[in-house]
Amino acid sequence: MSVINDTFIAPPCNDEIETLYQDDYLVLINKPSGLLSLSGKNPQNFDSVHFRLVRQFPGCTLVHRLDFGTSGLMVVARNKAMNAALCQQFSQRTVSKAYTALLCGHLENDEGVVDAPIAKDPALFPLMAICPQRGKPARSRYQVIERLYREREDGTILPLTRVQLTPETGRTHQLRIHCQLMGHPILGCDLYGGRLLPGTEQTPRLMLHASNLSIVHPVSREWINAHHAAPF
Repeated sequence: MSVINDTFIAPPCNDEIETLYQDDYLVLINKPSGLLSLSGKNPQNFDSVHFRLVRQFPGCTLVHRLDFGTSGLMVVARNKAMNAALCQQFSQRTVSKAYTALLCGHLENDEGVVDAPIAKDPALFPLMAICPQRGKPARSRYQVIERLYREREDGTILPLTRVQLTPETGRTHQLRIHCQLMGHPILGCDLYGGRLLPGTEQTPRLMLHASNLSIVHPVSREWINAHHAAPF
């Protein structure tokens, strides 16, 4: 049996969690980039969304997670009953999510779909891999918002594409690995090629933000349609 050793130590995150909405049942937040969703096994990785929020909202639990480098919208349940109800919406895929990202280079098409199964591979940890034989189905849609050029401090001109990414499934690293598969990794992605092109090495963060989240309130049964613009 392969043993996975996670040696990652999260640097301190000085950015605050922004509370966008709260009631007796749930909390809607904007997670900063560079903060774990859940505390890690390594005692140095104690700081996280849950670690901070449980002080303010005792008994709260995470319904879903965002990767360490991803910022944006998260919904947090305030008790176990709400967690079960919200998790059911995620498992039944009735939750609508969309992300804003900056991709390296200019995409040729204005929109499209990536349909490529993703599998875990202990030999590649923490990377995931495209694997048609044993991967779980993974499907993402993309739509170009704009194609732009950005000048770096050293004078390097970077061609970038701002896109909206909509995951139809929820696999680990799905959007990042699907963008890499298209040949246009997410800028700042250290795992899937987003810091390999000239001028991208010093990108301060992963340019991926959970900008839209639509979910049914478990008690009122009304839709919560949240939007939070990307900070990049």
